[in-house]
Amino acid sequence: MAKHQFQTEVNQLLKLIIHSMYSNKDIFLREIVSNASDALDKLKYLTVSDDKFKAISFTPRIDITFDDKENVLTVQDNGIGMDEKDLNDNLGTIARSGTKGFIEQLSKSGADSSDLIGQFGVGFYSAFMAASKIDVYTRKAGGDGKFWHWTSDGTNSYDVDELPADSAPAKKYGFDKAETTGSAIEMHLNDESKDYASRWKIEDLIKKYSNHIAFPIYLHYTQTKYDKDGKADGSESKVDQINSASALWRKSKSELKEEDYNEFYKTFSHDGTDPLLHLHTHAEGTQEYTTLFYIPQVAPFDMYQADYKSGLKLYVKRVFITDDDRELLPAYLRFVRGVIDSEDLPLNVSREILQQNRILETIKTQSIKKLLNEFKKLGEDADKLREPKDADGKERELTEDEKKTLEKWNKFVKSYNRPMKEGLYTDYANRDEIAEIVRFKSTDPAGDGEDKWTSFADYVQRMKEGQKAIYYISGSDEKNLRESPLLEAYKKKGFEVLIMSDEIDDIVIPSYNKYKDWELKAVNRAGSDDELGVDKDEAKKKEEAFKPVQEKIKKALGDRVKDVVLSKRLSDSPSCVVIDENDPSIQMERMMKAMGQGNQSLVKPILEINGDHALVKKLEGPVADDFVAQVSEVLLDQALLISGAELKDPADFVKAMNSLLSK
Repeated sequence: MAKHQFQTEVNQLLKLIIHSMYSNKDIFLREIVSNASDALDKLKYLTVSDDKFKAISFTPRIDITFDDKENVLTVQDNGIGMDEKDLNDNLGTIARSGTKGFIEQLSKSGADSSDLIGQFGVGFYSAFMAASKIDVYTRKAGGDGKFWHWTSDGTNSYDVDELPADSAPAKKYGFDKAETTGSAIEMHLNDESKDYASRWKIEDLIKKYSNHIAFPIYLHYTQTKYDKDGKADGSESKVDQINSASALWRKSKSELKEEDYNEFYKTFSHDGTDPLLHLHTHAEGTQEYTTLFYIPQVAPFDMYQADYKSGLKLYVKRVFITDDDRELLPAYLRFVRGVIDSEDLPLNVSREILQQNRILETIKTQSIKKLLNEFKKLGEDADKLREPKDADGKERELTEDEKKTLEKWNKFVKSYNRPMKEGLYTDYANRDEIAEIVRFKSTDPAGDGEDKWTSFADYVQRMKEGQKAIYYISGSDEKNLRESPLLEAYKKKGFEVLIMSDEIDDIVIPSYNKYKDWELKAVNRAGSDDELGVDKDEAKKKEEAFKPVQEKIKKALGDRVKDVVLSKRLSDSPSCVVIDENDPSIQMERMMKAMGQGNQSLVKPILEINGDHALVKKLEGPVADDFVAQVSEVLLDQALLISGAELKDPADFVKAMNSLLSK
C-alpha cells in the first residue's frame, strides 16, 4: 500500500470542510452523484467515437446502496473509472487555479459557504462533511484491467493500492468480472450523519438535487414483508429507480416549471443558489438543435483568469461530447452556463473539427443573438421601473415581480457589466447590440448611486439641445473622478459626463469611438473642450495676457510636461492634466507597467492652468525662480494626484507644498 500526502491546498480545504461546514451537508450526495454522471458521460462518448471502446457493452447507470447498521453509504457508476495516475491526479490534488482564493473565501464565510464547494471543482471532498472515512474502488475502461483502491480519513494523507480481482471489495461491487469498469465511492458516515444511511433520506435528496441526471439512478434497499395479520414475515431485496433520468433540455418548455429549471442548473453547475435567469431554445429547420443557457447569480470565481473553465456542455443527440471547449461562445460570454445539444453534428466529431465546423458556428451565432436580446430586454424592463408611474402619470409602488426584475438587472450589471464591455472591443458583428446593454455611472442623478446606472441611450435622451458629443471621464476610482476639476466647466454648461472607472474602459471605449451619430469624447483628453462655448476673441486676449506666466511654468517644469496651456474648463481648481489625443492614457500606462511592458513613463501630460486662480496670480510680474518652481511643481503634482497618477517623487511634492505654506 502506497501512502501519499495531500497537496497543501487539499489539506487546508479538508480541514475547513470537516471542522467548519455543516450548514448544508445534503449537497455532498449531489456532488458525488454528479461526478458519477460525468464518468458515465465520458465513457458513453468514447463508445460512439473511439473504435477501441465500441466493443464495450455499456448500459449506463448509477447504483446507491447503504448499510444502516454499519452506517455506510455507497454510490457506484459503471463509467470511465480511474487508474493509479487518475486517482493521484483527481483525488490527491486540485488541479485548478483559484483554489487558494476559494480557501480564503471559505475561511471568511465559515459555515455558510457550502454552496461554494462545487464552484471550485472540489465537489468530491464535500463528502468529508458527512464521512469520517472514504474508500474508492475503481477500474478504468480501456485500461490495463487493474483494480485500484483509494482510501483516506480526510486528514493529511491518503493510500492507494492495487487489489486482486478476487478480493472481498471486488466481489462486493462486481469488479471480480474483468469487464466491469467504473467507480464505487464508499462513505463511512460520521456520528452526526448516520441519517443518510436511510432509504427515505436518500430518495428525498436524489429527487431534490439529482432528479434530472440523464442516467438512471437505482436505490438498493431491503424491505420487510408482512403477513395478512400485519406481522413481520421476513424481508426481500428491492431495487427502485428514483430519478426521472431524462434530459431536461429536450423537454417542451410547457412541461417545465421554474423549480425544474433551477434544480437542473444546480445539478450540473454545482452551484447551490438559483440562477439569475435562464434561456431555453429549440430550433428546427435546416439545422435542429436545443440550447439551455443559465446566468449565475454570482460571477464564476475564475471569470478573470486566463485558464477559466467553460461552463457549457456540448451534446450530440444527447451524447455528451465535451465540457472543455471555450469556442462554443465568445470569451466575453464566459460566465454563461448550460447545454448545447445538436442533432446534426457527427458523434465522432473531434475538438479540432469543432473549431471549424459550420453547424456549430451557426449555433454559436444564433445563441449570441438570443443571449444579447435577453440581456437587452431585461435592461429595458428594469429602466422602465426606475421611476414607476400609473396610467395617470402618478408615482406608484413597485409590485413584487417588478422588484425582482429590478434586482435581477442590478445583479447582472454588477457581475457582468465588465465582460460585456469586452464584447464592444472583441465582437464587431454585435457591438451595436452590446452597446445597448452595457451601463455606466454618470454625473446625472440617474447614474449616481450604488444601484444606479445609465445607458448610452438614456444619456442621449438627456443631452442638452445642440450638444454634439457624449462626454466621459476615465480613471481608476469613481469617487476621484466625480471630484475631478476637469468636470467643472461641463457641470456649469449642464453637460452630463459618464464616469468610467473600469480599468478596461480606456481600451474599450476609444475603440468603440461612436454611439450611433454621437462621438465619444474623453474630457481628460486634449481637444474635448471645443463645445464649452468660450468666446474666441475673449479667449485669445486671455491667452496673450497669460503667456508670460505660461512660459515661466513651462520653463520650471521642463520635460515633465508636453505643454502648459490656459484652461477653458477650470473655474475653481488651479490646475488639471489632460493627455494628448494620440498618447496612451494614465490608466493604460499603469496597465502596461503591470504587464511588464516598460517601466519608464510613456505619458507626458498637458498641464492646464486656471489663470484666474489666486495661486496662479502669484506668478504674475517679477517673482523669484525658486518660488515659480515650487508653485509649478505643486500645480502639476496635485493635478496628477487628482487624475489618479502616481507621483515620481512624493517627497519633492511635500517639500514644495511645505515651503509654500510657510510663505
